[in-house]
Amino acid sequence: MEIKDLMIKDAMIMDLQATDKKGAIDEMVQKMYDAGRISDIETYKEGILAREAQTSTGLGDGIAMPHAKNAAVKEATVLFAKSNKGVDYEALDGQPTFLFFMIAAPEGANDTHLQALAALSRLLIDPDFVGKLKEAATPEEVQELFQTAEQQKEAEAVAEQEEAAQTVSSSDKKFIVAVTACPTGIAHTYMAEDALKKKAKEMGVEIKVETNGSEGIKNRLTAEDIARADGVIVAADKKVEMNRFDGKELVNRPVSDGIRKTEELINIAISGSAPVFHGDGKENAADEGNADGTIGQRIYKDLMNGVSHMLPFVIGGGIAIALSFMVDQFMGVPQDQLANLGNYNQAASWFNQIGQAAFGFMLPVLAGFIASSIGDRPGLIVGFAAGALANTGGAGFLGALIGGFLAGYVIVFLRKLFKNLPKSLEGIKTILFYPVFGLLITGFLMLMVNVPMKAINDGLNAFLSGLSGSNAALLGALLAGMMAADLGGPINKAAYVFGTATLATTVATGGSVVMASVMAGGMVPPLAIFVATRLFKNKFSKTDQDAGLTNIVMGLSFVTEGSIPFAAADPIRAIPSFIIGSALTGGLVGAFGIKLLAPHGGIFVVFLLSHPLMYLLFIAIGAVVSGVIYGWLRKSPTVSEA
Repeated sequence: MEIKDLMIKDAMIMDLQATDKKGAIDEMVQKMYDAGRISDIETYKEGILAREAQTSTGLGDGIAMPHAKNAAVKEATVLFAKSNKGVDYEALDGQPTFLFFMIAAPEGANDTHLQALAALSRLLIDPDFVGKLKEAATPEEVQELFQTAEQQKEAEAVAEQEEAAQTVSSSDKKFIVAVTACPTGIAHTYMAEDALKKKAKEMGVEIKVETNGSEGIKNRLTAEDIARADGVIVAADKKVEMNRFDGKELVNRPVSDGIRKTEELINIAISGSAPVFHGDGKENAADEGNADGTIGQRIYKDLMNGVSHMLPFVIGGGIAIALSFMVDQFMGVPQDQLANLGNYNQAASWFNQIGQAAFGFMLPVLAGFIASSIGDRPGLIVGFAAGALANTGGAGFLGALIGGFLAGYVIVFLRKLFKNLPKSLEGIKTILFYPVFGLLITGFLMLMVNVPMKAINDGLNAFLSGLSGSNAALLGALLAGMMAADLGGPINKAAYVFGTATLATTVATGGSVVMASVMAGGMVPPLAIFVATRLFKNKFSKTDQDAGLTNIVMGLSFVTEGSIPFAAADPIRAIPSFIIGSALTGGLVGAFGIKLLAPHGGIFVVFLLSHPLMYLLFIAIGAVVSGVIYGWLRKSPTVSEA
């Protein structure tokens, strides 16, 4: 079966109307149903959403490959859809998505179907081919492009086999082995394989890639391959056989990195700097390996797992509490009752109770999901308890953060302690030993940790409460500048997490100056792009000017990442320009003591600010300053770029 047999004209959308991820999925699933390729919309859609919950299938570079394999699929199909405007599909690179390939595989999909789907995935690695697809105007053109590309790929494969048969492996060449795998094994597995092979060839490195896909394990690595390899790459989002790599230098990353960060992975694998993997003789060694990045990377990943789960509670609870203040201000509160602002009128009290209920989960959720990232599911209950103890013990955000890591590593310790238990007791480790012993050990540790952490927390709160004038301006400038330093990276996240932590302790007293500075600093870079592309049109291509228009929406919505493409293309000029404007804005917000009652929202939460108009003015000043500096420093495009 060829790709053209799966990609039928009746299941194509040449002008997708949706503008967001949910709408795009709904529109494509409906088209799949209308074309008679699936029997039940909800069952198939459930499979699509389950895959998206693991990691976005928006691969970046304008491509998304949502896929599901379940009983609702009547016949293997690839739905092609093209958006002319671009869709916010939560892609891995944060950019709009224009091309969609929604894959539907029956539960009993045979090898022929799966091979065709794997071939489709491999074709999408070629940027020239993707560019032609974006220009296609009719279903016939799409089919013709795929047929031509497939024939060319087959010819290249034959030539590659002939070349390999004639070439004797060179002893002076580096040799690495790799394994690629994704949960469904349909798309990402084979895209990562092709990307790694292509980049290795460019770099003059020999490589053998094993795929763990729906077809099963293909091109399996032999003991000789592994023994000869200078390094190992595992680009996988599911368990793969790991113990065979015992003693080898190994890079363990998500499958998306195998597609997007191929050069980085290969460089680490051949440099001799990758950590040495040590197996434990179990099939789940992939989960407990020590090659999952550096210690700093693992700590950052664990912390972000907690923060990402905590934020909805902070945002929802914070805005509900903020609304209670607004209701009381609107309905009126006597001067002698201002201490009860947010609770004086009955309606305000309702909002306050709802918000406080959500806020109450903030610290347990933070600690719980940090612990679960380290110790898997058994860490969740222990981490929740650690967060709750930090809350009641006055240790606050910092105490919960430490509690989450304590809980996670207590579970890791217990796993090692109980790993030699008789097989008859294996079944009760997770439901009895881990939660009971984990809770008791972590609980007593937290009772000791709470004492110094409460003192630190109280001191920090006192410092923040006393901030005014030049001190507040300096802190505001620092944190706002950090928001622009790496545009969504670790520095940006550190500033944002600090801002939300201060909000948690100040929401009852009118909001946080720090949070206001952080959000303002994050809004400046995208707005600066808009300013630069308007004032210096001769220095930007038509495509860049169009992107500048979308950045005004991103900036006003506090989506700092909208400026990433410009920063990535010209970091030496862009990043310093953004930092200057953001720091200026943050300093002004801090100096004038503007408070914010919400941790996100941009202009949509402007009425939760103590001085909304002044706040917007300061953001505008920062955006203009950054935009003018960036536009002035930027070089004019070449004729081919314009």
